[in-house]
Amino acid sequence: MKLAGIHHVSAITADADKNHDFFTRILGMRLVKKSVNQDNTSSYHLFYADAVGTPGTDMTYFDIPHAGKTYPGVSSISNTGFRVKSEDALLFWKERFVQFEVPHEKIVERYGRKTLYFEDFEGSRLMLVVDDGKGIPYGEAWIKDEISAENAIVGLGPVKLTVRKSKPTEKVLEEVMGFTLAGSYQSGVEDSPDILVYTTGAGGPAGEVHIETRPDLPMERPGRGSVHHVAFRVPSMEDYPKWEELLRAKGFTTSGLVDRYYFKAIYFREPNGILFELSTDEPGFDTDEPIESLGEKLALPPFLEPRRAQIEAKLRPLSINK
Repeated sequence: MKLAGIHHVSAITADADKNHDFFTRILGMRLVKKSVNQDNTSSYHLFYADAVGTPGTDMTYFDIPHAGKTYPGVSSISNTGFRVKSEDALLFWKERFVQFEVPHEKIVERYGRKTLYFEDFEGSRLMLVVDDGKGIPYGEAWIKDEISAENAIVGLGPVKLTVRKSKPTEKVLEEVMGFTLAGSYQSGVEDSPDILVYTTGAGGPAGEVHIETRPDLPMERPGRGSVHHVAFRVPSMEDYPKWEELLRAKGFTTSGLVDRYYFKAIYFREPNGILFELSTDEPGFDTDEPIESLGEKLALPPFLEPRRAQIEAKLRPLSINK
């Protein structure tokens, strides 16, 4: 069994309207699914991805209006990467961030690639990374008037885990999930160990987990802008139940087999407390909506459809423009 890379990253927003504006208008991503948190249907769940919702391209947000401030620390997913095709694209984004007053840093090299750190209006810790296309394939660019296919975001890049002790997390990645240690790079924090780079699938940024060891930091207190979990791609439906069996055999408490309708999932926590998910590539976001109109209406899986009126009555109105 082999994981094929990152499937999605799910985070928290306290303002779904501004969140939608940031990810669609400023970042140029496509809203491919407007749904609800299946575990709390009074909350929206918004999925932003490439043009067709390719697995490995979607950043999702749970809308929790009264979410408090995030206090960064360990046991966290402390950065989410997004792939672009070239250094010229990075320059385009740096100018765009200046135009829209998006907080960002200088373009710097991380693990031999040019990167650009930035944040959204809630402090989500994000990064653009140049992907040369030699690893996991690009997603399909969602072309906007101001954002060309050459400059568009074409998928998720590496995720960074910040932990107090890296060895337990490394062991899970290597011995359970099949990742391999590919290298390391300097953290940029004085007296801190190098950041370790683990890879899976066909490689490249879309298949990487970066591990930062920070024993000097407190435990993260999550809130708006923080990441809830990271999911990894299970490309084979046949392997999906086998992963559940493997995790149980290795002593993990899991969620069991969870049908999210657009994909099937298994949740578990690695030893530092970070929530991992294994998600199938199939059936995909177009299982209940045509590709042409993804994200335009509130989508509910069949097991929630009988409760649509009740669910819609409890959802707060959004000013999301179609």
